[in-house]
Amino acid sequence: MRGDLPREAADQARGGGRAAGAGRGDRAPFLAFVQDEASEAAIRGGLAAFGGGLAVRRGGIATAIKALEREATPLVLLVDIAGIDDPMEQLEALAGICTPDLRMLVLGDNSEISFYRQLTRDLGVAEYVHKPLTRDGAERLFGPFLRGGEAETEAARRGGQVVAVCGARGGVGATTVAVNLALQLADVSRGHVALLDLNLRGGTTGLMLGVRPAPGLRVALEDPERVDGLFLERCAAPIGERLKLIAAEEPMDAMPQPTIEGVAGLLGLLRQRFNYVVVDLPMPPGPAERAVLAASRLMLLVMGPDVAGIRDAIAARKLAAGGAARMMTVLNREGLPGGLKRKHILEGLGATPEVTIPDLPKLLPRAANLGKPALNAVLRRALAPVTEEVAAVHSGPVRTGLMARLFGGRT
Repeated sequence: MRGDLPREAADQARGGGRAAGAGRGDRAPFLAFVQDEASEAAIRGGLAAFGGGLAVRRGGIATAIKALEREATPLVLLVDIAGIDDPMEQLEALAGICTPDLRMLVLGDNSEISFYRQLTRDLGVAEYVHKPLTRDGAERLFGPFLRGGEAETEAARRGGQVVAVCGARGGVGATTVAVNLALQLADVSRGHVALLDLNLRGGTTGLMLGVRPAPGLRVALEDPERVDGLFLERCAAPIGERLKLIAAEEPMDAMPQPTIEGVAGLLGLLRQRFNYVVVDLPMPPGPAERAVLAASRLMLLVMGPDVAGIRDAIAARKLAAGGAARMMTVLNREGLPGGLKRKHILEGLGATPEVTIPDLPKLLPRAANLGKPALNAVLRRALAPVTEEVAAVHSGPVRTGLMARLFGGRT
């Protein structure tokens, strides 16, 4: 499927293109957390030429983590890690709560070149400087990241992970999976999550979450030039502190015509502003929707416990082959009265579904009708394999490339 996507659109979907730097008007241009007076004076003096909007606070990386759990991620962040025994662990924690387009600068007391390379090459930190910091050093080493240029280009290559969720056929619960996965990712990862519903007519993500989508999504998908810096402010409905919904409620007689460039450009914008982008994808996908599969790190294929579900799941797996980097099959409503037993499903599919959600005949319809999230302990356990796959959230230590994934890793 990647061959069907124009190079320009594929670049936008992966985080490049005009949309990558859009929508930043609500974020501070520069925020620094430093622990000593001399470093603060050097930063204020060296960066004074860049004008207002440069905030410097007293404190180290722990203070930064606590503050940015409540505040919007700045465009450029400088943190002081001097005196910390294991700065990598705290840098990973900081990365997990910031948006992927952040340009992170680090100030510390380790002057070894191997440490510098570990931060900049392995973890994706934009620049590391060891103390003492001078005014000239602050202007020469940190100034370029306030001007943009190559720093902006590099930031555009980064981006959050895209997870495509689609049903093998209608009515199997793909939207339910997408909504509750987005809620769970926002909860357990502490990252910023976008839920994008590409079912422009008859989509139900807004109903399940008790909000009415704002207008504008259809126009953005049909005309890429309309995805400007104010798009998220106009079209994204907040669901809690770290989750936003981008959806539409087009009339049934409407004929939306999303373009490949429109979908790819929107994904590029979302990947720069969110750590995770969960997409409720129509199935079968048209040429424009295939841009989502081309940019996806993971595709969830949702099926029901019936013969038609097995048939369509097999067909969908063939159709989507080569799109997402990894595919997981989700068996929804296991134990449904009259549904196929597990052994028959395994025989029909020729493989074991990676995720199994039990039949919840009372919980899900009631939650959907009330417009309240259905995420309970049963659903959380069922979706745990997905959150582990996407966000590396599990009971053991999480040290496998989180900084690299958020600040320059692959999708």
